[in-house]
Amino acid sequence: MIGSARGVCVTEPAKLVLASGSPRRLALLNQAGIEPDLLMPADVDETPDRGELPRRLAQRLATQKAELVAQRAREAEIRALVLAADTVVAVGRRILPKPELKDEAEGCLRLLSGRTHRVYTGLCLVDVKGRAHTRLVETRVRFKRLSHDEMVDYLDCGEWRGKAGGYAIQGIAGSFVVKLVGSYTCVVGLPLAETVSLLAGEGYGVRTGWVERAA
Repeated sequence: MIGSARGVCVTEPAKLVLASGSPRRLALLNQAGIEPDLLMPADVDETPDRGELPRRLAQRLATQKAELVAQRAREAEIRALVLAADTVVAVGRRILPKPELKDEAEGCLRLLSGRTHRVYTGLCLVDVKGRAHTRLVETRVRFKRLSHDEMVDYLDCGEWRGKAGGYAIQGIAGSFVVKLVGSYTCVVGLPLAETVSLLAGEGYGVRTGWVERAA
């Protein structure tokens, strides 16, 4: 609480905390004219539960990340809105990894080549009272059939490392996409329409940055 000129207590605005260290998610927020006050990456075990469906995994991990960082913010006495997201790529019920090894990435490419897959991004916003507000966004993406040489060269470039499904649509792999149905920003890692809606619903000034950018 802070005092006004007349001695009336005014609630200090909540800080926006992004529970991620992802440069892509930060860039997407910035694209929408939103600048988080703090970045607090959340380290959670991303191993799927036995029999867990891809959409359930994306939402569960986003919620775990947001709640973990919200707890850290409370312990630091920070009044915060905490935003988290998690992206899962799946072929049918099969959840693809975020590969760190070339063999894993090659397996992803072979599964994705010439077929449609689904990308799920779960969102979670924990408000100042500790309540979790969630959204799940689904996008369908179809890759062209990749040649052997295309796969080899892409694997050699290393861009796949640590990316869900072994690719980043905003990078070289964008040239593999022949069809996309749904939200492009969901595939990048933070569906903007839904993110802005969540923030606006909690009274966050999502358009303040638009005016500042124009000035």
